[in-house]
Amino acid sequence: MTRFRQVLAVPGMTPLLGISLLARAAITADVMALTMYVVLALDMSYAAAGAVAAALTAGIALGGPLLGRMIDRRGLRTVLMATVVPQIVFWLTVPVLPYVILLGASFAAGLLMVPVQAVTRQAIAAMTTAGQRRAAFTLESVAGELSYMVGPAVVILCAAKVSPGVVAWGVGAVIAVGGAGIALLNPPLRAEDEADGDAAGRPRRREWLGARMVAVLTMGFGATMLLSGVDLAIVATLQEAGQVSWAAVVVAVFGVTSVVGGLVYGALPRPMPTWLLLGLLGLVTIPAGLAHDWPWLCAAVIGAGLLTAPTLSTVSDVVSRLTPASVRGEATGLQSSALSAGFALGSPVAGAAIDASVPAGGFAAAGLAGLLAALAGYLLSRRSPAAATSPSSSSRALQPCDAVAPAP
Repeated sequence: MTRFRQVLAVPGMTPLLGISLLARAAITADVMALTMYVVLALDMSYAAAGAVAAALTAGIALGGPLLGRMIDRRGLRTVLMATVVPQIVFWLTVPVLPYVILLGASFAAGLLMVPVQAVTRQAIAAMTTAGQRRAAFTLESVAGELSYMVGPAVVILCAAKVSPGVVAWGVGAVIAVGGAGIALLNPPLRAEDEADGDAAGRPRRREWLGARMVAVLTMGFGATMLLSGVDLAIVATLQEAGQVSWAAVVVAVFGVTSVVGGLVYGALPRPMPTWLLLGLLGLVTIPAGLAHDWPWLCAAVIGAGLLTAPTLSTVSDVVSRLTPASVRGEATGLQSSALSAGFALGSPVAGAAIDASVPAGGFAAAGLAGLLAALAGYLLSRRSPAAATSPSSSSRALQPCDAVAPAP
């Protein structure tokens, strides 16, 4: 635990992670809040709710790199205020918007979603040393797991007790407070030795978005595609067994084991390659389809849970190491887009496999997606030339580390 104590002792790190956790819990729950509103308040189908959720997700995926590029050019506070205000307007008006307008407004809200995750990752890369970074990104991944466990559950509980419109207001308020809190905290996005990163000009995209970066983004996409598919496969398996009410318990076990796995991995003296972690995650996911009731399913997802946070934290670590300081916002935006796209695609792919076979097919499809992404990442990394330090990037940002074997 010494590594984690050192990270939390970094000035500003603890409040950053705390505010980020609060805001991410709300952002994680925004799709559920809109789903509950469309289904309960508008009395429309789940397909209609899914269209609104898809519009929001598509906006987030497209907006990530754009907002990241704006942060690189205009600064953190400018972008945060430019996104907090639209979020306030959107969530306040959700209860009065007709469905068709809500559909378009959801896309716009996603496009201008407060970039909490990307900003947190940028700040971690700037505030920590190379030796601290893996433990710091592990804590960030653990915070993501906690937000995933808490956010949607709170929204579902509140929607059953109060108006879904009020729940939407609450989600929007927390997102806005989180964005404003990070703006007030104003964490550094570049280290002291990176402060003059713009002096030599902004590097061209092809100088840093090479095969190694594409490899790690591909593996991030594959990891979240796997996780999204597993969620659906859990529900399908328990629905077939007549035990769907136990799905929350299985998901909780998955989340808790991910937190444990992340903490253990962050304390290890040396990291593991991203492709290996993702490949193992895919391998242990496939056999989970052999479980047919909730106690066995709880046991079956432990292996995948233990590898989830380590895989996601390693993706963040490698992205930070391969990115010059002056384009770190755009790179972390691309990372967020890749993760969002994986989440959006994972459920339909797993659903198609379940419809064509049995619930176990969902686990198989999710696991294979992870394996294919790991293989693609490995091959891309092996084919890429060694990273060279360019004049426009700091030596700190481009250490000899890639998607195959991250530096300790």
